[in-house]
Amino acid sequence: MAHLFEGTGVALITPFVENEVDYDAIRRQVDFLIEQNIQSLVVNGTTAENPTLTNDEKDQVLKTVIDANQSRVPVIVGTGTNNTQQSIEASLRAKELGADAIMLITPYYLKTSQRGLIQHFETIANQTKLPVVLYNVPSRTNSTIEPETIQTLSKNEYIVALKDATNDFEYLKEIQSLVDTDSFALYSGNDDNITTYYDKGGHGVISVVANVIPQAMQDIYTDSNERASRFKPIEALLDAMSVDINPIPIKYLAALEGFGNYEVRLPLVPLNQSEQTELKHAYNQFKEGAQE
Repeated sequence: MAHLFEGTGVALITPFVENEVDYDAIRRQVDFLIEQNIQSLVVNGTTAENPTLTNDEKDQVLKTVIDANQSRVPVIVGTGTNNTQQSIEASLRAKELGADAIMLITPYYLKTSQRGLIQHFETIANQTKLPVVLYNVPSRTNSTIEPETIQTLSKNEYIVALKDATNDFEYLKEIQSLVDTDSFALYSGNDDNITTYYDKGGHGVISVVANVIPQAMQDIYTDSNERASRFKPIEALLDAMSVDINPIPIKYLAALEGFGNYEVRLPLVPLNQSEQTELKHAYNQFKEGAQE
């Protein structure tokens, strides 16, 4: 079975103008991303400020992305919550709207055991009957999916991939020893580790910075001979973006490219003026180098 995608998927932002979703900006950004060789669009995830969006907004964002995409690349939708039934309902809505796959985060706050994770994920997968990308991001959820749990879940016909934001290469190695990586894809959830992740057999990344530099990120995957040298300027940009928590910095860079205003929704707050100036300088330096 082929993987959903290989290379660079993008964790889409949600652009705002005066606190309203800018659907025109979404359409323009989808076209830009696909023209720049993005391999998948990941909608309504962390980078999209998912918890601040209403259900109607999430549905309309997904409809807009699917319409703009015109079946050119897979559309994966973040539908996971810490409420199994609500996750099922969101997943079925996504399926009805035309999503190609869903992404399910580990339950947060209302945490569970590994046995509970298996039942949670399999219940959603079996009722939705769409390909599932598991999302393991312990830095945000204080919960992790153990490798043996991944092994069990990988045997479910619908559970086909992992977004791995652990930044733990021993974890990656153990999962690779337990699952069939020809049919179960392993995607990094960390832009800053992709050279190592790919060299160790990872299949791609679900990227934040690809919102603005999709081709450069995809080139890291496809050009293994020049991987390290291609990544150095991206690494410098990522260092500058570490000034604040995702998606605060990427929303600024996206606004520079005309994808919405520089707005985030509370409880997030924008970078201050000096931080914006420094980040803009780093981004301009990257672009100048990319054009040489």
